[in-house]
Amino acid sequence: MGKEENSYKRSRRKNGNFDANSNKRTGRETDGLSKTHDSSHQMNSPQKSLIRKQIDPETTKYFSEIANVFESNEVDLDERADLCGNALEETRGKEFQLATDYIISHTLQMLLEGCDVHHLCEFLQSCTEDFPYIAMDRSGSHVVETAIKSLAMHLQDKEVYSLVEDTLTMICKVIVENPVDMMCNCHGSHVLRSLLSLCKGVPLDSSEFHVTKSSTVLAERLNFKGPRSDGDAPKLVHEGFPDLLKLLVSGMLQCAQKDIKTLQIDQYCSLVLQTALKLLVGYDEELLKIIPILLGCNKADIANGEFIELNKVRDILHLVKENSFSHLMEVILEVAPEVLYNELFTKVFRSSLFELSSDHCGNFVVQALISHARHQDHMELLWEELGPKFKDILEMGRPGVIASVIAASQRLHTHENKCSQALVAAVSSESESPRGIVPRILFLDSYFSCAEKTNWNWQGGLKIHVIGSLILQKVFQYPSEIIQPYITSISSMEPDNILEAAKDTGGARVIEAFLGSDASLKLKRRLISKLRGHFGELSMHMSGSFTVEKCFTSSNMSLQEAIVSELSAVRSELSKTKQGPHLIRKLDIDGYAARPDQWRSRQASKQSAYQEFNATFGSSDNKSSKNRNFLAETSKNKKTSQQPEGLKQMRKEINDSLDSPTPFLSGLGFKRKGQKAEPHRNKYARTSSDDISKRKKKK
Repeated sequence: MGKEENSYKRSRRKNGNFDANSNKRTGRETDGLSKTHDSSHQMNSPQKSLIRKQIDPETTKYFSEIANVFESNEVDLDERADLCGNALEETRGKEFQLATDYIISHTLQMLLEGCDVHHLCEFLQSCTEDFPYIAMDRSGSHVVETAIKSLAMHLQDKEVYSLVEDTLTMICKVIVENPVDMMCNCHGSHVLRSLLSLCKGVPLDSSEFHVTKSSTVLAERLNFKGPRSDGDAPKLVHEGFPDLLKLLVSGMLQCAQKDIKTLQIDQYCSLVLQTALKLLVGYDEELLKIIPILLGCNKADIANGEFIELNKVRDILHLVKENSFSHLMEVILEVAPEVLYNELFTKVFRSSLFELSSDHCGNFVVQALISHARHQDHMELLWEELGPKFKDILEMGRPGVIASVIAASQRLHTHENKCSQALVAAVSSESESPRGIVPRILFLDSYFSCAEKTNWNWQGGLKIHVIGSLILQKVFQYPSEIIQPYITSISSMEPDNILEAAKDTGGARVIEAFLGSDASLKLKRRLISKLRGHFGELSMHMSGSFTVEKCFTSSNMSLQEAIVSELSAVRSELSKTKQGPHLIRKLDIDGYAARPDQWRSRQASKQSAYQEFNATFGSSDNKSSKNRNFLAETSKNKKTSQQPEGLKQMRKEINDSLDSPTPFLSGLGFKRKGQKAEPHRNKYARTSSDDISKRKKKK
């Protein structure tokens, strides 16, 4: 028995352990944001005690023998379901004692995974009254989560849908009688999130609803990753129980409304509510009822379109400085229907944005508010309060707020020039040369902690500031005419500084953003030439390899050959790296090493095809404003832009068509400049064989 107990302990450690008395959240609970939860304000409602009876020796021996049978792998697959079902029948009336037993709970998990859906539902229905107590136990929570996962698997069979729905309804009725205890318990909150996900029909381990990584949140806020819109339905693994989901959430909040002050500041409850709100996206009517309750408003006049009581505004502004509630408010701003978002913006946050930006929790709420701004009018209100305060916000160490404002200006196509100028003014004076702008933003903390800022120089050996890098990446997506100081700064950096930046992941992304901007090719190639002699070294790094590829794309023939020549010298080492094979293939390094003349000929053909392409469609330098207007219109109309995808596809075809003797654009039905294209029905139709024969006869 000693060996079996040790093996169970090892297994439990693998599955993850919870300490009910600990205020620290382990791997199963995480908010994914760059803030730590503070449990000093946690208030738990009185919980009715349930005395756990001792398990009789005969039952202990029986389940020990069952565990040994499973571990011996002597059970056939056909017999497994029957064995699990029979064993689960022995738990009748003793579910709470067995599920909360440290050893037997593991055996129960195996039985719930292997039994049929009828025995599974019978087990859950039998322990319905004790379900909250089992869910709040360290061992029992694993048992009920295993049962929930098994239900999700069985729901692939639509014939059991009604049985499962009846079982879940019984459980939900018990939960809503006293939901606060479960919501505020570290184990119970996780079970509740799994139960909510099951009702929605989404994967139980979906990071989209359970855990949101800080990098994912930041990517959405800065437009690097498209946010989930109301029309984007989550991926469902089964049809779920939407009515039950709405009843469970609304029932929990209605029953817990008297304890709303506890729910607002409890860390585990915050996680449950965040998951519930995300799962209710698309159910605007439900959100308009639930969110005012979470904000502490009891008399929302929904009929008149007013959801937030004026006497609650001060309380809400105080709460967003609390760790747990600030996380909840970020999700509220993400999912709130537009009418409620507008009221939150104008009634709660307006005139308090700068104050909140200085708070270590409140500044994240401000970022969420900015990143979900709907209209240019919102941007105007944001700018009134935050525009003149760029330098102050950076000095306070809140660059995320500035990054969110810049991203919003770009997304909403307004205040772009003002944002660019304000950022320049924040890191330099009018009398200074623009040379130091980009280095200072790359090392924001170092620059703003320097007493004599005019004497600040490049800080070698320091890691580039993550948010500073992201800010510059967004800035270089602005039109070139409004970011000339940044272009001048980065193109005039010293070669050693450019190389050091290229070796840092954040710095490399900034260089790539500059090379991808609509700045002049002359300035881009000036920067690229400063990296000569180091392309082989850079290509050996994962991040540096992308920079090398971007440099190659932006170079003329002589620079391209210089890059390939350097990479050819380290070809054998490069081929052993993860990114090496792609880079070798993309730049045709083997082809250059074998036949340099043919490589040059192919590159010349590519350059010619690109020039012909630009002559037809217009280069990015000449038509950037038109492209921006086009993208702006499509963004306003919420349509998918097909033109950029078409252009990418045609650029790909340029590379793929080099082996063919037929010029790329002639294959698309286009003539060289000065010639008249023949009419055709399909804009991108290839020239037919009849057309080719006619041309030969004319010649």
